[in-house]
Amino acid sequence: MALEKLDGLELPAAADMHVHLRESAMAELVVPTIRQGGVNTVYVMPNLVPPITTVRHALDYRRQLQELEPNVTFLMSLYLHSSITPEVVKDAKGAGITGIKSYPHGVTTHSDQGVMSYEEFYPVFEAMERENMILNIHGELPPSAGEDITVLSAEEAFLPTFLDLHRRFPKLRIILEHCTSAAAIKAVESCGPNVAATITSHHLFMIVDDWAGDPHCFCKPVAKLPSDRRALLKAAVSGDPKFFLGTDSAPHPAVSKRADKYAAGVFTQPHAVGLVIDALEQGIYTGVLKAHDVTKEKLEGFLSGHGRAFYGVTDERPERIVLKKSGVTIAKCLYSDDGTVEVVPFRRDKLTWHVEWQKS
Repeated sequence: MALEKLDGLELPAAADMHVHLRESAMAELVVPTIRQGGVNTVYVMPNLVPPITTVRHALDYRRQLQELEPNVTFLMSLYLHSSITPEVVKDAKGAGITGIKSYPHGVTTHSDQGVMSYEEFYPVFEAMERENMILNIHGELPPSAGEDITVLSAEEAFLPTFLDLHRRFPKLRIILEHCTSAAAIKAVESCGPNVAATITSHHLFMIVDDWAGDPHCFCKPVAKLPSDRRALLKAAVSGDPKFFLGTDSAPHPAVSKRADKYAAGVFTQPHAVGLVIDALEQGIYTGVLKAHDVTKEKLEGFLSGHGRAFYGVTDERPERIVLKKSGVTIAKCLYSDDGTVEVVPFRRDKLTWHVEWQKS
């Protein structure tokens, strides 16, 4: 086995710095799966309906999540919107809200109130610099931005905008979320220490062929070429603190994945850590990585340390997890207690590495 050496390895609990937890029955179903995946700290996305644009809404939502799972630390964000002002930024920082998420208009789930132009938000970004808040960017241009913008080119086409924001606001801490391309990795590497990126477990697995025929693998931004996947795998084990885990786990009702136009999002939360190990192992089998590339120190950094350090958060729960190779099969579907919500996990019905919580 390529990563047999990891069986029984003890690590700090993971920090997943990009999750979608939804509301109501869907939240009741998916929030309890956070710890199942080996995670005890999550950064929560604000693209609810309506989006989270006020401090009160963010704090109310956090209370709801904590009631569902009191043993997870929920880091909260606001949705970049015309109602966000420098005053809101200051209030949010004082209330313990961690960052603000930018969605370009119309590119993904619940982004219909997203950004049309960044210029109007320059005063907000200046305030975020002063308050040391993080700007999380969904880095794609919408198709309307030009005739040659498609799902395969939208991320790379956005990179000049991303680099321009970093140039204008060098003290602003920016995260380019869910990188999918070699060009995005290179762009993040070219920036100063205030810029980082999240990488998902599913993008470590997939290329365009995987989602083109499977709606449960379709997400935004989409997986791209084998060369892009190679760049992501190498970044994940590089030891570079700019790169860390953000699963972008995004559950949708199974029915919305069976419609004529299916929803964008991949659900990975129950196996957040295990899927990363699976992907690295696959990378070794395909010759992209060597077994010696995957070390305890690099896993600790990618899964936990780098994200916590960039966000400036301490581990409120200094818990430990243990990696286990023994076969656990990913469920075909998850159902709510009353059967009204059905969610299909990524890599359904396949064997995966899993984690156990170290007993104190």
